[in-house]
Amino acid sequence: MAIRQMLRRSLSGERRSASEVPKGHLAVYAGKNERKRFVIPVSYLNHPSFQELLLQAEEEFGFYHPMGGLTIPCSADLFIDLMSQMSLA
Repeated sequence: MAIRQMLRRSLSGERRSASEVPKGHLAVYAGKNERKRFVIPVSYLNHPSFQELLLQAEEEFGFYHPMGGLTIPCSADLFIDLMSQMSLA
């Protein structure tokens, strides 16, 4: 499945519980003003670009994530672009 389709499906407005995240994936939130929920493969955690996002999240939020999940401090559009690049690597 293409990453854009997967990310679009996670943005579809459906509210899912934590138990509905597929095995091997995790839910993260991105967006500056309005946070959007994304479900991404766990394998992305090892990608250098995602590692940089994790460092930025640590600097901005520490261990406090008001959405109840990992919050990434970038726009949703930038996050989608980065995830698309990672899927091609």
